[in-house]
Amino acid sequence: MKDLGLEFDKDLVLIDVDASSDGEAIEKVATHLLNKGLVKESYIKAIMEREKVFPTGLPTEGYGVAVPHTDVEHVIEQAICIATLKNPVPFKVMGSIDEMVDVKVLFMLALKEPHSQLEMLQAVIGIVQKPDILEKICTEKDTQTIFDIVKYEFENIEE
Repeated sequence: MKDLGLEFDKDLVLIDVDASSDGEAIEKVATHLLNKGLVKESYIKAIMEREKVFPTGLPTEGYGVAVPHTDVEHVIEQAICIATLKNPVPFKVMGSIDEMVDVKVLFMLALKEPHSQLEMLQAVIGIVQKPDILEKICTEKDTQTIFDIVKYEFENIEE
């Protein structure tokens, strides 16, 4: 098992988040992390501002994914929150100026250690590059099932 050193439980899985824009989706999921006491109030604004400058949309097979995250000073406890969106919303593609992707699922990261960002992004990308797993996450309506799928994938990351 690979220990990613973060808080993740079924309360950090949100299903059918209703949002009409990338900003609204990010704000709702970030607010959930704030309400759980895992991030500081500054996290919401910081993650939204960072997304404008460094977009995190990933055009993966089947469903678009976004991996919003921000600087460590806005985080109280390392965590990941996974949210499926009721309807896909457009996000700018990572590393692109104007390319967009319709995102169905967010893997929102709250990281306290700068060096853990790359490792965590690699773990998430490892999951979203498996179309069958991504399909299950995007279509499942039970938080426990999504939690179990993602937890299993994190525990079985190739080192």
